Amino acid sequence: MAAVLAAGGYLAWSDRAPRGEPVGQSAPGLADAANSAGRNNSAGIASGGPDAGRRPAGDPFGAVTTAASGRPARLRVGAIGIDTPLETLRLGDDGALQPPKSFAKAGWYADGTVPGDTGPAVIAGHVDSRGGPAVFYRLRELTVGDRIDVVRGGSTVRFTVTALRWYPKAGFPTDEVYGPTPDRQLRLITCGGVFDRSLRSYRDNLVVYAVAG
Repeated sequence: MAAVLAAGGYLAWSDRAPRGEPVGQSAPGLADAANSAGRNNSAGIASGGPDAGRRPAGDPFGAVTTAASGRPARLRVGAIGIDTPLETLRLGDDGALQPPKSFAKAGWYADGTVPGDTGPAVIAGHVDSRGGPAVFYRLRELTVGDRIDVVRGGSTVRFTVTALRWYPKAGFPTDEVYGPTPDRQLRLITCGGVFDRSLRSYRDNLVVYAVAG
């Protein structure tokens, strides 16, 4: 699902705030994870810890009966008022995942799993900026069971939140977050915790785990 782990082994997203002001997102370990996962997620190995990938009660095969096609265009999370178009995110020349250009928009990692396909799709967004809250500012307010919708090719793929987890960037569990899964899963990622002004970055990442259905 990606390429090379960035300098220091934990920061795979070259996002820095000018003049020490807060800025949102860093997505660690993306570059290292896809070597084992791959776009087709052929290994079929469950990941995400004991609860993160656990499917909610109901249809074990999810609510989507027809495979979605086309590029993901929009993310909607009604519980926290998110309704955003999706930018296309790729790795830069330094192996770092490039952040969304707009603080008001989220972006999907286009060289990884597409939301709605088998595997852990990744959508990332800023938490804030010098101007105030950004698109994923309220991500921490999600709870298990909340619904996440990704519009793709004219249809909507529904995901259900299964876990929220905070990780220090210096100890980010790459395999747990980005490792291959046997079903359709989604990771929403943003920054949080203490803002380190010397690094111009937050020390932690928030990862929301969700499964299709």
